[in-house]
Amino acid sequence: MEKNTFKPADRLSLVQEYYFSRKLKEVAQLNAEGQDIISLAIGSPDMPPSKRTIEVLCDEARKPNGHGYQPTVGTPELKRAMAAFYKRWYGVTLDPMTEIQPLIGSKEGILHVTLALVNPGEQVLVPNPGYPTYTALSRLLGAEVVNYDLTEAGGWQPDFEQLERMDLSRVKLMWTNYPHMPTGARARRETYERLVAFAQKHGIVIVNDNPYSFILNDGERLSILQVPGAKDCCIEFNSMSKSHNMPGWRVGMLSTNAEFIRWILKVKTNIDSGTFRAMQLAAAEALTHNEDEWHEQANVRVYASRRLIAEQIMTALGCSFDPTQTGMFLWGRIPDSIPDVEDLTERVLHEARVFIAPGFIFGSNGSRYVRISLCAKDEQMREALKRIAQLNIHH
Repeated sequence: MEKNTFKPADRLSLVQEYYFSRKLKEVAQLNAEGQDIISLAIGSPDMPPSKRTIEVLCDEARKPNGHGYQPTVGTPELKRAMAAFYKRWYGVTLDPMTEIQPLIGSKEGILHVTLALVNPGEQVLVPNPGYPTYTALSRLLGAEVVNYDLTEAGGWQPDFEQLERMDLSRVKLMWTNYPHMPTGARARRETYERLVAFAQKHGIVIVNDNPYSFILNDGERLSILQVPGAKDCCIEFNSMSKSHNMPGWRVGMLSTNAEFIRWILKVKTNIDSGTFRAMQLAAAEALTHNEDEWHEQANVRVYASRRLIAEQIMTALGCSFDPTQTGMFLWGRIPDSIPDVEDLTERVLHEARVFIAPGFIFGSNGSRYVRISLCAKDEQMREALKRIAQLNIHH
């Protein structure tokens, strides 16, 4: 009998397996061979959420009646806590019942927003460099990705003159992300104001991804929704992964006008249900009683200490970096003497046994850069520094 020749959907040819997913298999193999690789590549907080958050999770999980399906819109307790969080930290007033949607993390939000707002063949503007999922999910959903440039010379902010010269007739969405990942560029009120004006002028929805405003950010915490009129044409994502040390919990949120939320819910209710009730109530607890002392210890002192070591690692690599950057990574430019960034990251991986991220995975404008994560203990980072310092980088 003739063997069936199965083929995947054509859309799979438009994306690759996520770089980190692929590379971590290699790192796991090296570790299995006894290599003891120190990973400074991924931004997965290595500390727990607050003690009270975990207590609420456990208490609620023991209740016999809390295990059923939950509303896709999210529990009222979580939505109210999210609205209070926006009011407290950003000064933004949101109706918890109609202007906030809890998410199973930002990746899910990218999926739902694109399905709700973009037809196949329509265009989305994606920053270069930027988060790879903006590109991958857009392609999987049949949208056409159009990159807009962010450069070191431009402070990694959008170049509005370049944007105005583009043919924007088929553009439905524009992805932005400040404080910026991977470059650490800070959010600027002026950028947000210009983005809102750009959205209004061209009928383009801006989606600002804002999960990093609590990490090593000593300035004012900014939200695009602080700009008058933003709610009508902008959507903002936020996440508890970084700010509350909850990446595995998959709790995020989006905030926008009630009509956009209704459209997004039309998609979301057909794809998933609400997350476990105990998790939503514990997340509400974390947002409501984000003890300032806990935050100071978990997100400021710890990352500040690690950041100093990361700067020494960058220097040992011969890389230059902007000391004013924020967030849980350090972004640095490789020396001109190194022809290709992967020459450097592969040598560091195989000779120094340290995994750092090459900037090209975030877009072609990242091809002369590397990124170091601050999500490793001080002693691991010091050991990484020691190993890298023994390498003759320019050899």
